Amino acid sequence: MSKSNTVKLTLDRSNPPPLTAEQKARLTALAAMPDEKIDTSDAPLRPDAIWMKAAAQLPRSKQQITLRIDADVLEFFRHMGTRYQSRINAVLRSYVEAHKPRMK
Repeated sequence: MSKSNTVKLTLDRSNPPPLTAEQKARLTALAAMPDEKIDTSDAPLRPDAIWMKAAAQLPRSKQQITLRIDADVLEFFRHMGTRYQSRINAVLRSYVEAHKPRMK
């Protein structure tokens, strides 16, 4: 049996570790900067950030369909509580809105 030097850590998002004084100072300075002054050229693409802007109000007219979704994706939304189908719709709407200019 071989030994591994790998250490696996898990972050509890509901209980993150406290920030150091240096981290707090850097975040405060960053928050004070105008968006256009922040250099994001080395930031990785975060397509999941698009979903943060999912529509809060959905149109009333909807069509009922049958849709096959991966079990883990469905479970994720169900764990978010009631109205999970509306949340799925909001995420899809956000995706559509983010990609509309490209569809010309």
